[in-house]
Amino acid sequence: MTSVRTRFAPSPTGELHLGNVRTALYAAILARAEQGVFLLRIEDTDTTRSLAVHEASLMADLSWLGIPWGEGPDRGGPYGPYRQSERAQHYAKFYARLEAEGHAYPCFCTEATLERHRTLQRLAGRPPRYPGTCAHLSRAETNARQGTTVALRLRVSPGLNLQFTDLVRGPQSFSSDDIGDFVIRRSDGSPAFMFANAIDDSLMEVTHVLRGADHLSNTPRQLLILTLLGLPVPQYGHLSLILGADGAPLSKREGARSVRELREAGYLPEAVLNHLVRLGHPYGDAGLLNLDGMAAGFALSELGSAPARHDETALRHWQREALAVTNWTTLWDWLPTEVHALVPCHDREAFVAAVRPNLLLPADGAHWARAIYSDELDLTVEARAVSTAAGGAFFRAALEVFASHGGEFKSFINELKKMTGMRGPELFHPIRAALTGALAGPELARLWNLIPPDSIRQRLLAGTR
Repeated sequence: MTSVRTRFAPSPTGELHLGNVRTALYAAILARAEQGVFLLRIEDTDTTRSLAVHEASLMADLSWLGIPWGEGPDRGGPYGPYRQSERAQHYAKFYARLEAEGHAYPCFCTEATLERHRTLQRLAGRPPRYPGTCAHLSRAETNARQGTTVALRLRVSPGLNLQFTDLVRGPQSFSSDDIGDFVIRRSDGSPAFMFANAIDDSLMEVTHVLRGADHLSNTPRQLLILTLLGLPVPQYGHLSLILGADGAPLSKREGARSVRELREAGYLPEAVLNHLVRLGHPYGDAGLLNLDGMAAGFALSELGSAPARHDETALRHWQREALAVTNWTTLWDWLPTEVHALVPCHDREAFVAAVRPNLLLPADGAHWARAIYSDELDLTVEARAVSTAAGGAFFRAALEVFASHGGEFKSFINELKKMTGMRGPELFHPIRAALTGALAGPELARLWNLIPPDSIRQRLLAGTR
């Protein structure tokens, strides 16, 4: 039995977005679940838009996410090269074979001519397809035009019913009459996406191709190419699109964040992956999963065909789940340099333990570091109102208690309760407001142990004024 081989084949024309990552993730965990191989192939035949910096960026993003590939441009493998720009010799021999067998022919039509045909077909209510202008040129006519810009088209027989079973969407059927003869080599000599993509999947012995639903219409064309060449055909599965909160495709939404932007904002890779893996695939385990856990619970039969909805609230939920189990030294390194400058070395672990439940992004850590260690404390409007309502007498009593019981929070609170007769929120809210500038936040007893005694005294004194 052939081992499962999956792939992720991005074009290095921009930054990696969440839809790309989910495709890579599903392909990676399918291979992992079957003890197979997940490979990375760079589809860089668009020479005007493909950039080395984008290739480096997407590989860095995958590495940061913790999605490992077993074969790829950086580590080789038995089926390389793994950049399409380096595979021209593979495509050339198949072009020659298709031409020799009469399955492909040169097309001399200009883009302006093709656009006129498309316009007339749309006006007539027909789907745009190539009218076959160059399909029946004689050898003499073809030879006479050599030296001009020429594309290569696959000759598609009419009346064919092209069928396959999609791993996600079930049985699919397409008529060759709706496809027409299509370009497999562009006029500049570069391979068309659907040709190079199909050839490479077959030559690299990819068994399962998972990709977005927007590629579904490419599949019958690729089946034609591989069938005519007698090459192995992988199984195809077309994943649901990811929509934003507004219902628009996430990849096209203005403001949709790339992986780099999420990383720079402070999201953890575990959070991003746990969010994405559930967009279109249910998991009975509601906890944070690593790649092995994702693979153990993954099944192709569970992939949904309905569009999945990306929800920032869900991403934030997984961020908090990830933060809850991250070791404190990793969290310390994750926090911004402002925190490192403000928090004394001997307080680092205690600081992380105190503020961890109130962190979402690194900036939250900076907020609490300022609240604890800065000389100047800004009170929110609500905190100022509570502090004012408590009155100077309350804070004078708090200062008196602090002078005698200041070292230990519990004894301070118990004594202040006796002296003022206050309890519950009436007691705690003014103290929290005065010490932290807010009415909510980390456990007050933990903060008490971090705020320097002189700062506590000054903040309680400020409430008497």
